[in-house]
Amino acid sequence: MPEAKAKIAVVGAGLMGHGIAQVFALAGHEVNITDTVVQNLDSAKSRIATNLRDLGDDERAVERVQPCFDLADAVRDADYVVEAVSENLALKQKLFAQIERHVRAETILASNTSVIPITSIMQGLTKRERALGTHWWNPPFLVPLVEVIETQWTSAAAIEWTMALHRVAGKLPAHVKKDVPGFIGNRLQHALWREAIALVEHGICDAETVDNVIKASFGRRLAVLGPLENADLVGTDLTLAIHDTVLPAIENRPGPSPYLQDLVARGRLGFKSGEGFRKWSTEQQAALRTKVMQHLKAMRDS
Repeated sequence: MPEAKAKIAVVGAGLMGHGIAQVFALAGHEVNITDTVVQNLDSAKSRIATNLRDLGDDERAVERVQPCFDLADAVRDADYVVEAVSENLALKQKLFAQIERHVRAETILASNTSVIPITSIMQGLTKRERALGTHWWNPPFLVPLVEVIETQWTSAAAIEWTMALHRVAGKLPAHVKKDVPGFIGNRLQHALWREAIALVEHGICDAETVDNVIKASFGRRLAVLGPLENADLVGTDLTLAIHDTVLPAIENRPGPSPYLQDLVARGRLGFKSGEGFRKWSTEQQAALRTKVMQHLKAMRDS
């Protein structure tokens, strides 16, 4: 069981991969990390060291992270392999076909993805019962949730071991019992985003107002009061009465908003271009990023 120190391999040393390696190393596990992008691999340990220092965590944890240029060397002795490359189904499938040739029969294989069904990623494996999904949230070392996704092939033992591994590492694992696109968190998040975009699209309010309403009202409760807790708190009868009136008027189109499609078509890509739903100067972008990080750090330390 993962209460004993496990050998971890992280495939991908980018934004998510180095953060995942950091969490496991800080929990005392030996971590191999690999990436085909040399710059990502060369800078992985320095980025982890900077994070540990900024957070006031044990900086010696970085000594448990070993960069490996060869995929086979990285995964050969691993108890647990987590892939954290870009959201590209074909790439993930190709990687796991390679990984399976070099790992032990009992090694658990996990794909870190935000929305891609794990079934699609793992369907070509020989031992699909040891394969599952893990959805970490960015940044991995500050957001506690990790969704652990099973497929129709995943064994109960693999799920149990993976849940325990993340729990011991200080994360909050959430068991996703059916493999659906977006899992739990992103389905909830993007249901909110769909309605937020629709409010702007239909001229009900502007983008800044949408964000202010959320942050100044129910957003303040969400960290301690989930939606179904709230429904029980106010009463399921009141919740039903509200739904009878509100749900028929809420956006329910099956595809993306034409308003969003038009923004992308016109090159209004948000921070990338300086304008999306709103205009963003370089200073405004930096200020918002800093504000989010400071908030997450404060929540972790509270």
